[in-house]
Amino acid sequence: MATRRASWTFLTSHTRVLVRIARDPAISVRDIAAHCLITERTAQRIISELEQAGYLTHTRAGRANRYCLIPGGTLRHPAEAHITIDDLLALFTAEHPRAEHSHAETATFQAGAAGPTLVLAHVPRSASE
Repeated sequence: MATRRASWTFLTSHTRVLVRIARDPAISVRDIAAHCLITERTAQRIISELEQAGYLTHTRAGRANRYCLIPGGTLRHPAEAHITIDDLLALFTAEHPRAEHSHAETATFQAGAAGPTLVLAHVPRSASE
């Protein structure tokens, strides 16, 4: 029996674009599209939507754009509205080469008075560490 591939993903194109911009504020729309496996037109639309929603701005630098993320914004869905974009991006932009470290970074949610809080923790890769 052939395996059927799911038609959904955990990350949206908006998240992928935002992560790309966080990693490289001078990235071109063409490179964003290539990395995110979307068309340039879709990348431009997403960037425009993120700007209109107040998550980023851009300035022209010659023929190129330079993007600037606006800190403190929160996720849009009511169930995650207490999580900031900064928290989300920290999961995908942390610089920690796996080969050089004996710990893996993992994210968990802890219950708190204001709702769940995203917590990053280093966890040993094996029980002997």
